[in-house]
Amino acid sequence: MRKWLPLFAACLGTLMLLIDVTIVNVALPDMAADLDTGLSGLQWIVDGYALALAALLLVLGSLADRLGAKPVYLAGLALFAVSSLACGMAGDTSILVLARVFQGIGGAAMFATTLSLLHATYTGRDRGIAFGAWGAVSGAAAALGVVLGGVLTDLLSWRWIFFVNLPIAAVTIAMSIVVFPASQRNSGHRVDLPGMLAFTVAATGITFGIIRGGEHGWDDGGALTTLLLGIAAAALFVLVESRSAAPMLPLRLLGNRTFAGTLLGASGQTFAAFAASPLISLWLQQQLHMSPLRTGLALLPMAVTAFVVAGATGRFLHDAAAQWTIGAGLIVIGIGAGLLTLVDSGSSWTALIPGLVVIGAGAGINAPALVSTGMAAVPPRQSGTAAGAVNTARQLGLALGVAVLGTVFRSGAGDARPTPPGRFVDGLDTAFTVAGVVGLVFGAVAFALLRRTQVQSPPVTPVAVAGGGFAEPPTPPPPHKKGSPQRFPKNHRQKLLKTEHGHAHPNA
Repeated sequence: MRKWLPLFAACLGTLMLLIDVTIVNVALPDMAADLDTGLSGLQWIVDGYALALAALLLVLGSLADRLGAKPVYLAGLALFAVSSLACGMAGDTSILVLARVFQGIGGAAMFATTLSLLHATYTGRDRGIAFGAWGAVSGAAAALGVVLGGVLTDLLSWRWIFFVNLPIAAVTIAMSIVVFPASQRNSGHRVDLPGMLAFTVAATGITFGIIRGGEHGWDDGGALTTLLLGIAAAALFVLVESRSAAPMLPLRLLGNRTFAGTLLGASGQTFAAFAASPLISLWLQQQLHMSPLRTGLALLPMAVTAFVVAGATGRFLHDAAAQWTIGAGLIVIGIGAGLLTLVDSGSSWTALIPGLVVIGAGAGINAPALVSTGMAAVPPRQSGTAAGAVNTARQLGLALGVAVLGTVFRSGAGDARPTPPGRFVDGLDTAFTVAGVVGLVFGAVAFALLRRTQVQSPPVTPVAVAGGGFAEPPTPPPPHKKGSPQRFPKNHRQKLLKTEHGHAHPNA
């Protein structure tokens, strides 16, 4: 049993990281009442975490290449624990948001290194077992988060959704120090700090501008200034990456139709499928007066359906063209988001079930192919960068989705406080409609970009990802000739995440 202790340590860290994505949603109404904050504050409680993950995932993967996966994982765990304590003790919204940002930084360090640690620790059949177990734990985290959040908020308070991380982190740190071998380092590997800074300012500025514009109006000077700053930083990011010797994201990859379609599918998936969850939680608790636990249970159909569909169809869809898994799967998500508009002022929570189930089915079809398709579209030496870019696109889609849907919700619900039930549902329907349109449009464009590709993925164990949905342990495919079908040899799974340096790439 001792040989599986490293797996247990990796799974504990991953469980914390992924649970803290969904555990917050059901506690938002209690946070709003306790901290006397409005929708914009709640949006930042969610987005602070997602933006930190999006901005730092690729850079921390590169840093782990340079310093070693083990020290970066341990530093991420320590930061995650300290910031969780700060979240639980926060007395106002600004402190909580700042603590959530640092929690996201720690989560990014953990997310960038767990698979690398497992790859370095296990070989052969044991490695396959470890990846499978890691995938099962990760897959359960999304559903466990909403239920655990409801239980802790109901029985104790919303602060305990963060305090619960402290003993788990302490055990994980103690185990990781002992059970993981010393990591290989590549002192010559460069970290793209200018690119990271430009990307962070761009994502934060645009998100802040959207949220502030929705709250204060689009003639607000602060909203316009930050939006322009974000756009300027995005242009600077393109310039920096085009001239960098070791770019965070090589821009030439975006000229690849398959890779571009995959990034579009990844960002559209989290926007259309998961960005409305905070608004749904507010409706269930503020308008229907459901408890946090009942709210968590009401949101389960989406996560459970996604996990079941991904597991049941994976063996049949791994040979399907990417246009059908990524593009068509995202279109199904868009249809599901549209079905959520069945909710009206007299509805009970059951009105959500058709939409949540269809969204879950689309995510189960769409998400498992995202990482492997993106990695198959690039040279093997860039497979880790591709995997990190896809997961970054997921977090960015979630962050922008929460900002945009919160803004359009306000436009439909109006400014009355408390919001009348009819106006609240009007705002929900506006947000659901936008989410549905994003799913359909992004899905159609991704379908068009991917329709001429022949990228196929080996069957894998579906796992939950930090932005919601499911993915797989990254598996770079062998090179193949243009126009010929890909073949995956039996020993291919044993070459997971292998880079030209002979060790697992931490960006996956």
